[in-house]
Amino acid sequence: MTKQSPTALHELGAAELVAGYRRREFSPVEVARSVLGHAERWEQHLQALFLLRPERVMEQARASEKRWLQGAPLGLIDGVPVTIKDNIATQGDPTPLGTAATDMAPALQDAPPAARVREHGGVVLAKTTMPDYGMLSSGLSSYHKLARNPWDFSKTPGGSSAGAGSAAAAGYGPLHIGTDIGGSLRLPAGWCGIFTLKPSLGRIPIDPPYTGRAAGPMTRTVADAALFLDVLSRPDERDSMSLPAQHIAWSAFDAGVDKLRGLRIGLLLEAGCGLAVEPEVKDAIQRAAALFERAGAVVAPMQPFMTQSMLDGMDHFWRMRSYADMRALPAETKARVLPYIQQWADSAAGMTGEAVYRAVHQFHHTRVTTVNACRPFDYVISPVSPVPAPPAEFASPTNDPMRPLEHIGFTVPFNMSEQPAASINCGYTRSGLPIGLQIAGKRFDDLGVLQVARAFELVREGQRPWPQPPSEALHHVD
Repeated sequence: MTKQSPTALHELGAAELVAGYRRREFSPVEVARSVLGHAERWEQHLQALFLLRPERVMEQARASEKRWLQGAPLGLIDGVPVTIKDNIATQGDPTPLGTAATDMAPALQDAPPAARVREHGGVVLAKTTMPDYGMLSSGLSSYHKLARNPWDFSKTPGGSSAGAGSAAAAGYGPLHIGTDIGGSLRLPAGWCGIFTLKPSLGRIPIDPPYTGRAAGPMTRTVADAALFLDVLSRPDERDSMSLPAQHIAWSAFDAGVDKLRGLRIGLLLEAGCGLAVEPEVKDAIQRAAALFERAGAVVAPMQPFMTQSMLDGMDHFWRMRSYADMRALPAETKARVLPYIQQWADSAAGMTGEAVYRAVHQFHHTRVTTVNACRPFDYVISPVSPVPAPPAEFASPTNDPMRPLEHIGFTVPFNMSEQPAASINCGYTRSGLPIGLQIAGKRFDDLGVLQVARAFELVREGQRPWPQPPSEALHHVD
């Protein structure tokens, strides 16, 4: 396997890698070396990875190479590098959940997404970093080093799938797994210029399951996400909300631009709560809407349907949940939690039972309101975030623990309604930061959302080259 690939191996998509292995143009060992070398050049700047163990990566790659030489690959992604978010358990490894306050006992088994990766022969490159307990839209953590955005090191990659978003944009191989309870896949995807799908609840089993919680692929292209969904979307009884087995033709993700013809598209430009949408973001979304119209879709404006009461209710419940969790910690352990998270959680100390009940009710209210608002449309497009990526050191765009969720008004409703929602890049700010377009579909229409995203991928404005490590950008070293 010695033929030279015209493109750097770490830049190839998952399907291209599998095809190359099958044709013996290059091997999983060569790809692993390329990705490891590329990540090494980036990591001092991005700090996206946790548990990077090159010797284990090469061991997996050699085993995959042997299988390919024997003509017996394990599955759809045999030999393809994959990263897995910190909070998705991998057998034998600690799961710190982004915080220095966590017990570092090794996990007894792989969580469902990690198990599917191994069953299909994926080469686990590393785990990716996240903020404390996944409760921030940034890479700020009391355990991990501060993750940064490869488009601008002074900016956050977003969160809580911070390292995954950064790694995908930087080219640490083609496949990355993140999680999302209010925007934690889509926010880093939008701020890092990559693609993701927060699937319908239960489409990708996860353990532990939780209201609104989803795992999903984070990739540079819709094609790679579609292939990865074929791997990850297998039922698992450990997830009480896992959907029944269903044949979905993920390979049919590319229905062409004709997919858009005649579709009823809702255009949501204001969330109804939280931060106002910045002009550069609104302009990019409106340009995207014009492209949908030009392709034959019928685009109609939507009225905001979220309210500040809905957003505050979810925020207050999550505060109380974290407050209760942290009250169970010894004082010296709690003191290791990020101060921002401590202050946020402790603010729930005086909440009454009635206040907690009213907060919980907002989850259901958000669900019903979102489904009703989307009913007239086949798909809904909107900003992912009202603002571009904020400073890396900020815990959230406001950097205020009393106003922590003011940026998730577009993303969180689709967690509660269980609807699939993607993020795809639709433009850049004047300073060169990516701007994410959210595409949401009806519950269970995950393939349809992929097809609409792929159609937009075909018609969108030209994309800028992916960022390169500073030494490569300056010296053009391959």
